[in-house]
Amino acid sequence: MREQNKTISRSGHREEQMATQQGHQAEDATKKQRTFLGYLALMGPAFVVGAWQFGPGNLTTAVQAGSRYDYTLVWVIAVSTILMIFFTDMSVRLGIATPTSLITSIKEHLGRPLGVLAGLGVFGITLMFSVGNAVGSGLGLSLVFGGSPVLWTVVCTAAVALVLAFRNVYGIVEKALLVIVALMAVAFVASAVVAQPDWYRALEGAIPSLPAGSEILVVALVGTNFSINAAFYTSYGVKEHKRTRADYRDITLVDTIPGIVAPGIMTALVILVAASVLGQTGGEATSIGALASIFEPLAGPVGSMLFALGLSGAAFSSMIANATAGGTMLSDAMGRGAKAGSPAARIVTGVILAFGLIITLSFQSSPVGLIVIAQSLTVLIAPLLGVLLIVMSNKTAVMGELRNKWWQNFFAVVGLITIVASSLRLITLLIG
Repeated sequence: MREQNKTISRSGHREEQMATQQGHQAEDATKKQRTFLGYLALMGPAFVVGAWQFGPGNLTTAVQAGSRYDYTLVWVIAVSTILMIFFTDMSVRLGIATPTSLITSIKEHLGRPLGVLAGLGVFGITLMFSVGNAVGSGLGLSLVFGGSPVLWTVVCTAAVALVLAFRNVYGIVEKALLVIVALMAVAFVASAVVAQPDWYRALEGAIPSLPAGSEILVVALVGTNFSINAAFYTSYGVKEHKRTRADYRDITLVDTIPGIVAPGIMTALVILVAASVLGQTGGEATSIGALASIFEPLAGPVGSMLFALGLSGAAFSSMIANATAGGTMLSDAMGRGAKAGSPAARIVTGVILAFGLIITLSFQSSPVGLIVIAQSLTVLIAPLLGVLLIVMSNKTAVMGELRNKWWQNFFAVVGLITIVASSLRLITLLIG
């Protein structure tokens, strides 16, 4: 009987080994057979995240950084982008490794209260971002086409609501954002070429320094460029595409890194344009509209129009991604589905869009100040999300071989310390 059991055990073990070997062979075949179009098909989730973080709030704080402090705060963008890559990568691996969505996995492994709190936290952040998106969309389109920014805010909000009404919400959003990000890249690169910044001084700005009075702006730059809530959402895009462990390396090369680096470069270019335009015209530009108007004598109406188009694209893309992410993750936290097209997600998405529109219509006197404050406040919720990403990424039972390596944990801890320090600094500045 024992011999029979051993024979059965050995037979089962051999079958398991053969199945594993066949699985690895299938993965290898997938890698070898992937064409250029196959690599392009992997692009998407990180670009959605990049479009979300690269919104009007991001542009507003970048314009203020360049206009007030010249090239000296470029380093904040460089550091934030590096840290953002590592947190996005953690979310990608969680999306691949976990059998369920990220918030559902958190509820299963760390307790339901933490999962619900994470969903509510992200929802709160998306509400804050919706204000900047609504303000920026109206301002950008009014610069391009003329007319009232408030009217254009209403039009843009209605257009986003229409996009999000499609059945395959995430697929539509992803394709639209890939196109918009490409167009924004062209607009901001062209703006930088026309502005002709001092590249040597721009490189000097990559060396960390903290000019007097820049603390709140640095916190806002960190909040918009090192967006843990956006990184958190990447796992949902990975789940939508049903990515596997065999896809991980290629995803990193064609989606994660370029998807996060692209908005970082565009933000840095905005700082350079603002600093350069000020240096050549002697004007002041504490708002995007002011920068566009000062930019016109230097670059002509075409240059000013390019910059305004970039702002419009940033506002529209961020509005779409922000509302989709907030609706999806709150729906997941409430146990109502982790898909962007679920009924609960659609309702929450509508609430986020309505909130941004209502606040924008109610507080028209100082929209730029409202954007900066809203973006800065996101840093208060981000530490919790950062801790959850790190803890979940280190669970061997969840991650297997995709568990964080020591160097990934090193950058994760650096990022967490950065976001916590920013949060504490923001609190002291607000209290003071």
